[in-house]
Amino acid sequence: MKITDYEKVRQLDESNIVLIDGNNGTKTILVSDFAKALIGLMNSKDFISGVNLSELDQIKTLSTNDKFLVGTSGGNKAIGANDALFAILDSFVPKEQRRMIYRGKNLGSVVTEEQKTNIKNGTFKGFFLGDYWIIGSYTWRIVDFDYWYDCGDTAFTKPHLVIMPDKPLYNAQMNATNITTGGYVGSEMYKKNLDQAKTLAASAFGNLILSHREHLTNAVTEGYPSGGAWFDSTLELPNEIMMYGSHVFAPAGDGKIVPNRYTVGKTQLALFTVVPKFISNRATFWLRDVVSSAYFAVVLGGGDTDCSYASLSSGVRPVFPIG
Repeated sequence: MKITDYEKVRQLDESNIVLIDGNNGTKTILVSDFAKALIGLMNSKDFISGVNLSELDQIKTLSTNDKFLVGTSGGNKAIGANDALFAILDSFVPKEQRRMIYRGKNLGSVVTEEQKTNIKNGTFKGFFLGDYWIIGSYTWRIVDFDYWYDCGDTAFTKPHLVIMPDKPLYNAQMNATNITTGGYVGSEMYKKNLDQAKTLAASAFGNLILSHREHLTNAVTEGYPSGGAWFDSTLELPNEIMMYGSHVFAPAGDGKIVPNRYTVGKTQLALFTVVPKFISNRATFWLRDVVSSAYFAVVLGGGDTDCSYASLSSGVRPVFPIG
C-alpha cells in the first residue's frame, strides 16, 4: 500500500469495511463478512493442525490438567506441561547446565542405543539431573555429569554420566574385625565385598561402565590415613565430600601429621547439592573415608553424618561412571 492510499483506508474504517490484499489485487470486504469468513476458517479441519470449534471444550480441560495440545504428523497430541518444558530445554541447554537442572524422569528399563550414543558423544541430549533407569529391582540414578573429566594421573577424557543406586544394593562389612589397616584399599570391602555391586552394575550397564583413575588410601598410621596411590577404578564407595560437600569425620592434620586425604572426589555430587533429600534413604551405608584405627565413615539411616566400627554390616551404595 502506498502512502497516498491512507486516506482511502480511513474512509473504509468509517464504513466498517476491511481492505484485503489478495492474488488479484486489493479488495474490500464488509467487517461482518470478514468475521463470518474467520468463523468458517476456525471450523475447518485445517485450522491449527486440525483443531476445530467442536474440540475447544476438550482443549479447555487440557489447561486444567497442565497439558498442551501439540499438532504432529500423526494428529493432535496432548503433552504434559513438564514434558513440554523439558523438550524445549533439551533442544538448547548446554551440556554443562544439565547437572544443575533436576528432572527425575524414568528413562526405562534398559539403556537404549540412542541413549548410549548421546552419552558417548558428550551431548547428553535426553538426560537431566536425577533421571533414572529401573533395571531389575534397582533404581540407578544420574547424580552428575562429567564429574571426573580430565582428572587422574592419566587424564580421564571420556564423556560420562555418574550413576548411583537410590538405596544400598546389599549390606556388607568393611573388615571382619574393627580395624582400618591398609585404609580403604586394604579393606575386605575393597578386596571382595564390592564384587557383588560390580556384578549388579555390570548386569545393568555392561560395557558402558568406564575405568578411570582414583587416588585411594592404602595405609593408616595411629588412626590417620597416612598413605595413598593411584588405582584403576570402575566402581567404588563414595567419600564424605561426594555426599556432603566436605570432610566431616575424616581426621584433619594437627600441625605435625598431614593425613592422606588426596582425592579427585573433591566436590559434592550435583544431585546432592540440588536435591539434598537424595543423600538419605533411611538406610545406613558405608563411605570410604578412614576415620580412626577402628572406624570408617557412614551416612546414617536418619540422614546424619556418622562413623561406624569396621566390622558392622552396613549398606553398599556405590558410585561409577558410564559412557
